[in-house]
Amino acid sequence: MRTVRGRTGRVVVVGAGLAGLSAALHLAGRGRQVTVVERDPGPGGRTGRVTRDGYHLDTGPTVLTMPSILAGTFAAAGADLADHLRLTRLDPAYTARFADGSVLPVHSDGDRMADAVRAFAGPAEAAGYRRLRTWLTRLYTAEFDRFVAGNIDSPLGLLTPDLARLVALGGFRRLDRRIGAFLRDERLKRVFIFQALYAGESPMRALALYAVISYMDTVGGVYFPEGGMAAVPRAMAAAAAAAGVEFRFGEAVTGLERRGARVTAVLTAGDRIAADVVVLTTEPHESYRLLGRAPRRPIPLRPAPSALVLHAGGPGDWPAGHHTISFGDGWTSTFRELITEGRPMSDPSLLITRPTATDPGLAPPGRQLFSILAPVPNLARGPRDWDRDAEPYAEEILDHVRARLLPGFEPELQYILSPADWQRRGLVAGTPFSYAHSFGQTGPFRPRNLPPGTENVVLAGGGTVPGVGVPTVLLSGRLAADRITGPVRSADPVPEGAR
Repeated sequence: MRTVRGRTGRVVVVGAGLAGLSAALHLAGRGRQVTVVERDPGPGGRTGRVTRDGYHLDTGPTVLTMPSILAGTFAAAGADLADHLRLTRLDPAYTARFADGSVLPVHSDGDRMADAVRAFAGPAEAAGYRRLRTWLTRLYTAEFDRFVAGNIDSPLGLLTPDLARLVALGGFRRLDRRIGAFLRDERLKRVFIFQALYAGESPMRALALYAVISYMDTVGGVYFPEGGMAAVPRAMAAAAAAAGVEFRFGEAVTGLERRGARVTAVLTAGDRIAADVVVLTTEPHESYRLLGRAPRRPIPLRPAPSALVLHAGGPGDWPAGHHTISFGDGWTSTFRELITEGRPMSDPSLLITRPTATDPGLAPPGRQLFSILAPVPNLARGPRDWDRDAEPYAEEILDHVRARLLPGFEPELQYILSPADWQRRGLVAGTPFSYAHSFGQTGPFRPRNLPPGTENVVLAGGGTVPGVGVPTVLLSGRLAADRITGPVRSADPVPEGAR
């Protein structure tokens, strides 16, 4: 595995989102002197927080899986996750609601889920679910350590026994068909393939290896932190500061000082911060702008679809769990509209989150808070004036939610995030999901975390390896640290001469 050459004692991390905080914790635990520079007044990045009228809104991800990765990130700097953050395991992980009125609670416990599937679709589907669960676990085992949680220098690095196991498991077939080998009920199949949208692909085109995302939530479980998702980066920043990491909030990076192929300092509007190594967690296009170069690719990178998110708060006692997946009747048409035609869904499928189901303190007393995510095309595929159209489209989405789940709901608070807002944050094509995970943008074909033309800059974040999602973004920080120090096991001593 290639690593940064030369001195690596002083590391400057640009960005205090989950990737930057992960890199900082791992590097501090390995004896590096770490400074984190962040343009915002506090940590979080796109895992942000807005407070309005006593409502505390998570403006980034709402689903937390694989807490072991988060725990390992804290442990890298000698911290205990439990001392910094309280997590609640959600049961059910989701509730799936379908256009025909049927409802399925999605449990991560195998026996409970098999019982739920039996009641929902019969004993044959319950048996198919058990076979699917075994396959998902085998897929995760074959895929995770080498292809998700490891650095790969070139496509030749894929040629391992694990690749043969992935092929034998059908990991390079189409996701929809592979899940269909276990389940026949079309409603049930959707529960295990909708996650392809997180990867920016249609389940009919996505590789079956992306069923590892389904493993993370339907087998590994879904969790929620006390204080909301924004509590995660705050806790990570506190652990990093306790480990000696310096934070410089409210300072935007304006450039990089270079000497030949090495970056010697990070520049802000009022300062020069010397560095032996720089970790850039900005979007790849912004990272390459700072580096003064462009990635060499025969085909331009394709962004994933975007989302409109409506945060709505108000009174009422609603029979909704923490996470509800509300499927429209359309399915193939949904992905065609989003990805191919570049227009909003005519029959939308929605992720409806009620964080106050688990943490009532996120809203004023007697009030409930909902976060409604509607996938929409990114601005490259479907240009649109979202500053004009966001409010009427949000009202259209709210009408669907009223009809399906919350009859008569009249929110007293509405806060909308659209592709225009993501674009203003510098996110590629106005999408918070970065680049799609097509075959040509996966693994060693994704923008690499060692950009060519520089000797001591490493990338992290959803736009590089391993990809989009809370667990993978946390891993990207660890992979960036590995590029600087070489892989270090928790029991390994810090290499001599590191400073």
